[in-house]
Amino acid sequence: MNREDGTPGAAKVILPALGALVALVGLALAGGGAYLATLGGSWFFLLAGLGLLASGVLIVRRKPLGALVYAATLGLSVLWALWDSGLEFWPLVSRLAVLMGFGVLVALAYPCLVRADGGTAGRGAYGVAGALAAVMLAGMVYMFVPSPVVSASSIAAVTPVAPGTEQKDWVHWGNTTAGTRFAALDQINKDNVDKLQVAWTFRTGDIPESNGFGAEDQATPMQIGDTVYVCTPHNQVFALDIDSGAQRWSYDSKATAPNWQRCRGLGYFEEPAAPAASAAPVADTGTVQVMTAPVNGACRRRVLMTTVDARLIALDADTGKPCADFGNQGTVDLKENMGEVKFGFYTVTAAPLVAGDLVVVGGRVADNIEVGEPSGVVRAFDVRTGKLAWVWDLGRGAEANANDGKPYTRATPNVWTSMAYDEKLGLVYLPTGNTTPDAWGGQRTVEDDKHSSAVVAVDVKTGQERWVFQTTHHDLWDLDLPSQPTLYDLPDGKGGTTPVLIQTTKAGQIFMLNRETGKPVAKVEERPVPQGNAKGERYSPTQPFSVGLPMVGSETLTESDMWGATLFDQLACRIQFKQMRYDGPYTPPGEDVALQYPGSLGGFNWGSAAIDPTTGYLFVNDMRLGLWTRLIPREKMESNKAGGVEMGAASQTGTPYGSLRNRFLSPLGIPCQKPPFGTMSAVDLKSGKLVWQVPVGTVQDTGPLGVKMHMPIPIGMPTLGGSLATQSGLLFFAGTQDYYLRAFDTATGEEIWKERLPVGSQGSPITYVSPKTGKQYIVLTAGGARQSPDRGDYVIAYKLP
Repeated sequence: MNREDGTPGAAKVILPALGALVALVGLALAGGGAYLATLGGSWFFLLAGLGLLASGVLIVRRKPLGALVYAATLGLSVLWALWDSGLEFWPLVSRLAVLMGFGVLVALAYPCLVRADGGTAGRGAYGVAGALAAVMLAGMVYMFVPSPVVSASSIAAVTPVAPGTEQKDWVHWGNTTAGTRFAALDQINKDNVDKLQVAWTFRTGDIPESNGFGAEDQATPMQIGDTVYVCTPHNQVFALDIDSGAQRWSYDSKATAPNWQRCRGLGYFEEPAAPAASAAPVADTGTVQVMTAPVNGACRRRVLMTTVDARLIALDADTGKPCADFGNQGTVDLKENMGEVKFGFYTVTAAPLVAGDLVVVGGRVADNIEVGEPSGVVRAFDVRTGKLAWVWDLGRGAEANANDGKPYTRATPNVWTSMAYDEKLGLVYLPTGNTTPDAWGGQRTVEDDKHSSAVVAVDVKTGQERWVFQTTHHDLWDLDLPSQPTLYDLPDGKGGTTPVLIQTTKAGQIFMLNRETGKPVAKVEERPVPQGNAKGERYSPTQPFSVGLPMVGSETLTESDMWGATLFDQLACRIQFKQMRYDGPYTPPGEDVALQYPGSLGGFNWGSAAIDPTTGYLFVNDMRLGLWTRLIPREKMESNKAGGVEMGAASQTGTPYGSLRNRFLSPLGIPCQKPPFGTMSAVDLKSGKLVWQVPVGTVQDTGPLGVKMHMPIPIGMPTLGGSLATQSGLLFFAGTQDYYLRAFDTATGEEIWKERLPVGSQGSPITYVSPKTGKQYIVLTAGGARQSPDRGDYVIAYKLP
């Protein structure tokens, strides 16, 4: 039934409801926009809000002018969005999706508004509604289309693996002590990778407890001969058959820690085989040296593991029994000579580095609790006996090789991640952290400032320092080096090579140094950076920027870079951004709220880089998360029962300030800067150019407020884990927020295969060829993604049919 004014009866309810909703949206945008304008931000939200408010009021009054005002507001919003963000897809979605959605409803309502006003026209608005709906539908479809950030301009050829050069074993955490994560294998290749299927699955029974901090399976398996070895979050070790996954033995260290539950990898040592009494000339003297027979019996082959409660354990690789000749019945107590170590203040989460006859270990010192925390000492032990060989302790200076039982210097820069080793040069490379606490450095010594957030090369025989290269001066941002250095012989264009070390950082930088001298091979510039004014603090006037290689995800943010799933949380992010002090990279903490981008969780992390020496391509995955930080004066902090954590309140006892920091997120829990939030990139080390960059990961298993969206939208999510490159031109990676193992074309970055995992993974995959069957396998652990509550205990192997 129609009213006398020609309006359908239903419209009596629908038009006021639609108008009220549009008016409420306008009121919210105008209110927030007015506040943003007072902060010096964009006026768009205020003006658009007023336009919507006026449109809504007119629609409530059933005036056609309300729809026309809305159309004008939408049209001007489109022009503003193009001016503010260009043609980038995700920024346009954030700015226009809500307005276009309401635009469809207003266009559909327009004929009713015309009739209510006594008119008879207006049916053309149905076409406008259809056009807007078509644009929105096209946008929704495009959301599911992978789109590279940087597209490859050329295709690198694949070099077949020469007979006899195939990889035999995956012996070290990064495959080799050079940390390449590269395997000279090509049985699984681009043509058949889509046929990969699960060969076997093993369940360890050790599921990390999701307590919100440090409860993650981040293991990289190890493969020797016909056995796969894997460690678990609570430092259990399992030896598995290479082809069936059947358990051969297991060992439980009974390790406990209050927060950290993880074992990233294992070490391996095998007594070299030698004739029983062979004669061999020594150098040019013509004398004969008698070689002793190889050691037989127990622990000729040994697996080494560090634990979260600070032990170094040696196990017989054949039986899993502790090696009685190592330390105290198979165990070295890493708390020895450390002085007071409170429970949980000192843990070891990196795989031990086996360098010749030594095993080298660092340790993670709890961040931000108090000054005077345990030492960051690095130690080398005899791999056979467990006897201490040398220490790298900043407080001992020239006495670095001392083994006198004196306590190690407290609160020195530590090495919590994995190290690398060059056997030819006889150097071990230490990527250091900073002296705790992170956000305050007024108490740091000259030696601390020299060695924090730096690569330190030490002699493998003595521990004596050879060179130091610092990536962040007087680090106040927790930009400690998280990644294992990658060692590579860079072609010099003259038929020779330069021995280089590649170090990635949390700041999204890639440094390439001569690993013999520590001098930059890729250009590094010292640039002025912002200065702070916290009482008692000092600041470095400059910071090193690696300009000879690409910087990834480290651009200086502007208000236009703010993002949100809707226009409303984008407005909230813009307000947050304008409320904070931000002067670009290295904005120092202060008593006000300061923004750090990328934050200490961002950039490149412990997963480290992979490299294909046949193409000279370096592969790096990143996460893009900002942090806000604030220093709290001590008198205001004493009553706050804060501990030492990566996020939230931290006591920093013994300094003038506590600290408060957290992720820079929208009200929906989404990073405030525009996508992608995580990528995979390839860098040509010969040219120093970015070859390709693609977003990695979808929102299928996560979403706003932690609610899974169940949609494979490839927006690019924060990554955490390592990749695996093979000579067949494949790059395998699983460290995403969704539950997949993926294979990328190393030439283009195109995703050419993915397989669903039972839970997420932050482990790094490995590959090997079985000496029994000749089949190539891909193996990884799956224990759960960082931001997911879903946890598991899976070891999964894939092979071709």
